[in-house]
Amino acid sequence: MNLKNTNPKLIAILFVLARLILFIAVPYETIPGYGDYWNFFQQASLGTPNVDFWTEFPPLFPFLSRVIFLLVSGRESAYSYLLALVISFFQAGSILIFFKLGEKLNINKSNSRTAAYFALTVGLFYSWSYFDPIAVFFLLLSIYLILQRKDGPAAVAIAAGILTKWFPILAIPVLWKMRPIKEAFRITIFVFGIVLIVWGALYIINPEMTGASILSQANKGSWETVWALMDKNLGTGNFNPRVNREIAETVKIRTGNIALIPAWLTLIVFGAFGLFLLLKSKIHSSNWVISFSGLAMVLFFLWSPGYSPQWVLYLLPFILLCLPEREAYLLGASLVLINLLEWPILLSRGYFWSLYYLIPIRTLLMILLGVRLYQRSVGTIDLIEG
Repeated sequence: MNLKNTNPKLIAILFVLARLILFIAVPYETIPGYGDYWNFFQQASLGTPNVDFWTEFPPLFPFLSRVIFLLVSGRESAYSYLLALVISFFQAGSILIFFKLGEKLNINKSNSRTAAYFALTVGLFYSWSYFDPIAVFFLLLSIYLILQRKDGPAAVAIAAGILTKWFPILAIPVLWKMRPIKEAFRITIFVFGIVLIVWGALYIINPEMTGASILSQANKGSWETVWALMDKNLGTGNFNPRVNREIAETVKIRTGNIALIPAWLTLIVFGAFGLFLLLKSKIHSSNWVISFSGLAMVLFFLWSPGYSPQWVLYLLPFILLCLPEREAYLLGASLVLINLLEWPILLSRGYFWSLYYLIPIRTLLMILLGVRLYQRSVGTIDLIEG
């Protein structure tokens, strides 16, 4: 698809329009579909997050979800449509920032990569059935603002990302590499100051529920990773059915088997490896910033005790921005396909045995991506426009 000289804002508008047409054309059941809307709606109906109940999510999305719930007076179908539309706006924003990052890398001659990002996500239910597109937006925005040397707005964007899904915290190591130590320290303090103010205010209001929210992932166990296979946890990332979010003590109910290898131990290994690559590498262009950010995300997913198929949304921008065009399309489509096979095609039908095949394939693809992103960050591969 050749979109040469097309205004990127028009592409973002077309994305929202395409989503509206999609939502109108398909049956309602397709909107919540195989996503987590059932969980989001149920939590929104419980009251104020971190006050009336504990939640496994950082506070930004639960409060947004609660506002949407109140706006539609608790009608589930209206809630689903409005939430899907709001998330679609964030996805459109990501497409616009993606284009801007492509300009930084000088790969926008035909806008074909932006078109590919559009095509891969417009009908992909992950990008509206979960709220990860919000965190992806803040992650890409953080990287763009860092490149623009707009450190104040970048700090706000990173903080907003951390308060959405934690993952955008991975922009901070890149920031430390790009800025003098004192400046990087000041920006980092600003980021965590915002985060601590939000969490601190919630903790003051209800320390029991907020404390449970902060600790909620600790007893979740591993899922859908090589670590989960080692732990013999053949399940998804859902909590134990006995968990009751209105009772803080139930956060201690374990989901899955205890880890054979503690996550803190593997974190030391992966963290040390990531730090080694960070210290070893040299900044030579915007290419390094974007490529290394993607590499940090890959290392995080390889370390993480759990993995959810919608997390492919965090990798697609870096694949399409940082790899040679045909290779980017092939690897991007392959990762989307393997994640779709995982959920919803096989696991929703109870074929959990398939994880013994899907997880190793996905892990190998991620390792390949990590290698290519590293090569791109050090300038040993070039982008060739097709």
